[in-house]
This record gives sequence, C-alpha cells and structure tokens, in this order.
Amino acid sequence: MAKSDDAATAPAGKGKLKLILLIVLALLLAIGVSVGATWYFMQGAQSTPQAASQAASDVKQPAIFEQLLPAFVANFNQNGRQRYLQVSITLMARNQADLDALKVHMPVIRNNLVMLFSAQNFDSLATPVGQEMLRQKATASVQEVAQKEVGKVVIEQLLFTNFVLQ
Repeated sequence: MAKSDDAATAPAGKGKLKLILLIVLALLLAIGVSVGATWYFMQGAQSTPQAASQAASDVKQPAIFEQLLPAFVANFNQNGRQRYLQVSITLMARNQADLDALKVHMPVIRNNLVMLFSAQNFDSLATPVGQEMLRQKATASVQEVAQKEVGKVVIEQLLFTNFVLQ
C-alpha cells in the first residue's frame, strides 16, 4: 500500500512544480515585455523634435561656486563646557543671473543658517551622518529662501568646505 501512495503523490508533486515554474516564467515574461515596451516608448518620445529641443535645453550648465564669507560660527554649552562649530560654506549653482538675484537675500540666508547651526546637538555633529544631515538641512534652508524670493531653487547644493568642532 505504501508503494501505491508514493506513486500517487509523485505525479501530483511534479505537476505542482511544473505549475509553479510555468507561473514564474509567465511573470518574468510579463515583466520583460513591460520593461521592453517602456524602453521602446521612452526612446520613441526622445526622437520627436519637441523632445530633441527639450533634451538640448536639459544640458547641464557648468557649475558656479559662491563662497559665503565669513565662515559661520556657532557655540554650544555641552555638559557645562563651551563648544564651538565653525563651518565654511560654498554654494553651487548653474545660472549666474539667478545666483546674483539670490545674493540680494544673503542676510536672510545667513540668519537662517546661523539659527539652524545653533539649534543642532553637538554630539550628533561629531558623526559623519550628523554632518551630512546638517548639510542637507542647510541646503534645503537656502533653497527655501531662493524659492520664496527668486521663484526658483537656484542652489543645487550647499557644500561644507571646512567643518571644525571644538
């Protein structure tokens, strides 16, 4: 009786395996067709004259760097000790006219950055992750002022060119 049970379950097991393989192959084929169709239509859209002119306008302009002087200094009181942060900042933009329009608002930008730096936790600034998070927050702060005052983001990145904790 054991032999007949084994014989009965073996074909059923092989049938299920074939069904699973067939479903997996069908899914892979559907994904492949989807990716291929997307690529085909995206390539076709780029070859139209409108897309060609848009692609030409999307060419990145060379980077323009504007150093903010003097360096920013923030002081912290950590466990009864005075601690200091000194940060030198350079802004990266792609359009000189937009950057010049933003320079008019430099007092607002400097104020916002000083407030941001002063509000940080000194211990978190001692880690590379904390420094990168601060850089991203500072970039967002400058971009927010630019968007509000100039109507464009203007600044692609804010870079820390010197970062001293003491």
